[in-house]
Amino acid sequence: MHTKYIMRYFKTFISSFILLGVLACNSLESGDVDEVIRKDTLIAQTTLGYDSIKAAEFGADAYGMKKYVIAFLKRGPNRDLDSAKSAELQAAHMANIGKMAEEGKLVLAGPFFGDGDLRGIYIFDVQSLEEAEALTQSDPAVQAGSLIMELKEWYGSAALMAINEIHETLAETPM
Repeated sequence: MHTKYIMRYFKTFISSFILLGVLACNSLESGDVDEVIRKDTLIAQTTLGYDSIKAAEFGADAYGMKKYVIAFLKRGPNRDLDSAKSAELQAAHMANIGKMAEEGKLVLAGPFFGDGDLRGIYIFDVQSLEEAEALTQSDPAVQAGSLIMELKEWYGSAALMAINEIHETLAETPM
């Protein structure tokens, strides 16, 4: 927590230092001073905000992004289960989600609201569609034909890799 405040203080100090340097330059017009201040502040914030250790840990490229595979969970052909079988299948589906998340393969999962054909999503941290396909086939709801999946490669923020760790601090009741 203290690191955040130290960094904020340091950014303010650097910005103030840059401002004093710019104001000391008599050769600049007042409009030029504002432009230099904006550019130097942006450079200082960008440089100070980058965390190369986290970027490497999360697999980020130079833009802070990485490749994922998204699975769109859709209504499958076998949905006419009695309530006991449906509850059993849902419990197995949720256990599989937990297992994939613990293995670090599933970054994000969740259902969509409503009763449409699109039921939910998975976001996998895998390198290929084939690996994602194998993971989706491990889902008991897919095996039972209750869900089918459509897979797409996706380029998104590497910060998603922190979502499960953060989620654990927010969930009062585990899933």
